Amino acid sequence: MRSVTPMAGAYVLLTAGAGAFCAAPAFSPGTSWPAVALLACVYVACGLAGRGPRGMGTFYPVLLAGAFLLPPSAAALVAVPGALLGQVEQHPKWLRRVWRAAQLAVAVWASAQVFEALGGPGAVSGPRFPYALVPGGAAVLVLCAVLTVLDGGILAAAERVPLRSAWCGLFPRTLAPVAVHGLAGLMMAVLWTSSYGPAAALLVVLPMCISCWVFAQYQRERSAHQATIRALVQAVDIKDGYTRGHSERVGQASMMIARELGMPGERAEVLRFAGILHDVGKLGVPTRLLRKDGPLTPEERKVIELHPEYGHEMVRGIGFLGEARAAILHHHERLDGSGYPYGLVGTQIPEFARVVAVADAFDAMTSTRTYSRARPVPVAVAELERCAGTQFDPVMVGALVRALDREGWHPMVTADETGGVSVARGETVPLRGASAR
Repeated sequence: MRSVTPMAGAYVLLTAGAGAFCAAPAFSPGTSWPAVALLACVYVACGLAGRGPRGMGTFYPVLLAGAFLLPPSAAALVAVPGALLGQVEQHPKWLRRVWRAAQLAVAVWASAQVFEALGGPGAVSGPRFPYALVPGGAAVLVLCAVLTVLDGGILAAAERVPLRSAWCGLFPRTLAPVAVHGLAGLMMAVLWTSSYGPAAALLVVLPMCISCWVFAQYQRERSAHQATIRALVQAVDIKDGYTRGHSERVGQASMMIARELGMPGERAEVLRFAGILHDVGKLGVPTRLLRKDGPLTPEERKVIELHPEYGHEMVRGIGFLGEARAAILHHHERLDGSGYPYGLVGTQIPEFARVVAVADAFDAMTSTRTYSRARPVPVAVAELERCAGTQFDPVMVGALVRALDREGWHPMVTADETGGVSVARGETVPLRGASAR
């Protein structure tokens, strides 16, 4: 939700309305407000202890404990204060907070409904603990399913991603942490209803805080990864100013292809890294060659063509890049074997490299560079289709064409807006001649 489309805004408001409808019965007499307040305060406190991107989402034990202990309408309220007070990194912050509160309220309400329908409250207070695992497990599954549906819906509404791609892989990624935290939530509920009371249940907060710390470390590591990517891209942009913005746009086009192919989210993110860093090897190429106004000599072209290998060496030790390293090395290979650096043929070329090659060529053709004015998107697409099967993988070309037909092309603005000048040295632009810049 970088920018709010009318459809995304309407989706958030609809979800907020659903959340309000679910929670409304709690405001009738009979609701145990001390229990609601205590659980809500614990959820807020855990969120403050675990500051970081989407930190509140870590504390599902408290939310599930509310679903196991309270009526569904009251349980829906437990997450609301924490979600509204939670840290948000991107704008519009108020809408993101409302979205998170509404999403969690609906998911917890549905989870509590299933738990109650399966006799969970009696099993917890009985206590019939082994049987309580059945409604507890069902409640966890429902919580994950609702979160998946809502997350996929907002992604489709805000980013115009196909629902199939938006939902791909979301459920298992949600289920893994929530299933573990569900056991902690059930333990809280059992202790809460025991003779030891709520004070004993709050002891479960300690391992939750440890879990929060571990999650915060993961988020910090992820932020460090992002900072590493940004630093490398900025270094390339400074050295080769003519292509400023090109790396981000190749990452953007690569993500469009990944979503169209239905790649899982984590793998698609690595592919985006590959697109962004595909030209990092230019840091090892003399600046005079990158900025040369005239044609390259054969000897100069050989130097330029070393940049994939330079790039691969630069990122060899960055473990989180995974498959992206192969894409950096092989994004100039061609299906017919005429590419470089190793002349790989067909499926010998890694999948990520075949995606980045198409994204790289598309952006090079649709951007203004030295020797080349920007081509209209339909012309660039026609050229990609003409070269599919020889230079480019037809599957990747087809995926990009379908994504462009549905979403259009809204590239990031380049720094060179003055009508500038050159096709970046060594880029994979399809040409009718034997060579290609």
